[in-house]
Amino acid sequence: MTLWDNSLHTLKAALKQRAAELGFSACGIAEAGPTDHADACRRWIEQGFHGEMHYLADGLERRLDSRLLREGARALIITTANYYADTEEGPAEPVHIPGEGIVARYARGDDYHSVIEKKLRSLKQWLLQQEPASQCWVYVDTGPLLERETAQRAGLGWMGKHTLLLNRNIGSYFFLGALVTSLPLPPDEPAVSHCGTCTRCIDACPTQAITAPYVLDARRCISYMTIEHRGTIPEEMKQAIADSGRIFGCDICQEVCPYTRKYSIPTSEPAFQPREACTHPSLEKLLLLTEEEFQEKFKHSPVKRAKRRGLLRNAAIALANSGAPQAEAALQNAAENDPEPQVRENAAWSLRQIRSR
Repeated sequence: MTLWDNSLHTLKAALKQRAAELGFSACGIAEAGPTDHADACRRWIEQGFHGEMHYLADGLERRLDSRLLREGARALIITTANYYADTEEGPAEPVHIPGEGIVARYARGDDYHSVIEKKLRSLKQWLLQQEPASQCWVYVDTGPLLERETAQRAGLGWMGKHTLLLNRNIGSYFFLGALVTSLPLPPDEPAVSHCGTCTRCIDACPTQAITAPYVLDARRCISYMTIEHRGTIPEEMKQAIADSGRIFGCDICQEVCPYTRKYSIPTSEPAFQPREACTHPSLEKLLLLTEEEFQEKFKHSPVKRAKRRGLLRNAAIALANSGAPQAEAALQNAAENDPEPQVRENAAWSLRQIRSR
């Protein structure tokens, strides 16, 4: 081992220490290079499982080889940031109360993009101070990078059968961030799977979106449908949204996972603490929000990605299972007066479901 190799190992240890000081729950290193899952990724795109997320296909070849991300890329520094907040339901599935919506745990606090990017930029600045001649680039869902596959190679967890990353210390409620660097940092040992024969995530999915272990058809996923999908929601998906009460994202496959149930620990990050607007929100009140009120209530929140029309569309569908008299009045008002066609259409659908009972 050369003096340069020794210095890189020392730098790697100091880097991980600095990442911990910045609030990251873990940090790992992977060598830049081609993925081992190129054929599976191509098949996934060819089958159309990415739905309307066309950017996944457009940047596919760069996703399949991280050396193509930046000229001179030699290593990837992957970080995890725990976002699980200790709520009354714990890490398991919350009780669905008709008339109230359920927001995915990752979206109950502030937008993670800005929170994690700020921490990564501090980590980048520290790294460049140690090695001024090196180059470093920040990625937080902002480029064609297979974050979960790279994180597994960096030893931070394994890909569960629900396609999310699992870690034996904190479950799966965590965000990933990355620094791509020109430094040839020594890689960590890849993580190995501990799922065994368990299929709880597959069995629990109400729409059978997990078509096989490690294969997700996004078009059947409640999370995709309530966030990314902009068009008409299929009838069977509407019923699944109404039955589950999920109005932005879905955690069901994580909630039933033994590792997530057992090992999730509360985050200490203030930005990821749940907002009142995202904790048991009243569906009837959501249907009354104007565009201005929506923008104010969900300022700096991941929920803004669905836009007002998407969130109120989802809220209208979820109200189909409410037995409260005021739900029918709220839906009637939305069906007649909401400025968005999608909201009117789905409010009318829910009214028909309620009246048919």
